[in-house]
Amino acid sequence: MKNQLISIASLNHYSYCPHRFWRMFCASEFTDNQYTINGTTLHERVHTVGDLNLGETWQIRAIYLKSEQYKLIGKADLIEAENGTFYPVEYKRGKKGEWANDELQVVAQALCIEEMTGTHVHTGYIYYAQTHQRQEVEINSSLRQSAIASIKAIQEIIEKETIPKAEYSKKCKGCSLYSACLPMAKDKINRYQEEK
Repeated sequence: MKNQLISIASLNHYSYCPHRFWRMFCASEFTDNQYTINGTTLHERVHTVGDLNLGETWQIRAIYLKSEQYKLIGKADLIEAENGTFYPVEYKRGKKGEWANDELQVVAQALCIEEMTGTHVHTGYIYYAQTHQRQEVEINSSLRQSAIASIKAIQEIIEKETIPKAEYSKKCKGCSLYSACLPMAKDKINRYQEEK
């Protein structure tokens, strides 16, 4: 599976939890919960294909992006262009979380836009539906390096067919795959076997 294109969205899931990424994108496992259903509903509304001019800003929705250099492919929720500058806008159902996984998805979109347009993308946005606010994402060298490192780690998991270990954290609380993963149960079983 060398040189396989990977989903832009997979960077978000990998950054959130490598084991979750593996279950979704390698083992094709997915379970809905209230959060994923709300997210799907939001994206159904957002992914109405079309474009719109708002004064100086041109908006295009539900456009596919691709990068041959980074082996990425996916659909952008919204791309805005103003005076030859492009801005990816990723829609999320909730409010800003504690982790950078949403930001990495925006950076991955920026990498694709740069390759497709030959322009440099300095800024992207995450629109949080719960608060109706945009968070600006400065696409700096640190975030770029994190995104590229995640891409390489994902490619390695796919190529070597390795399964990242399930590790419990507070992120598990809202994960739709928690009941399939059960990271705490696995730790308890391992401790029990060691004590025998």
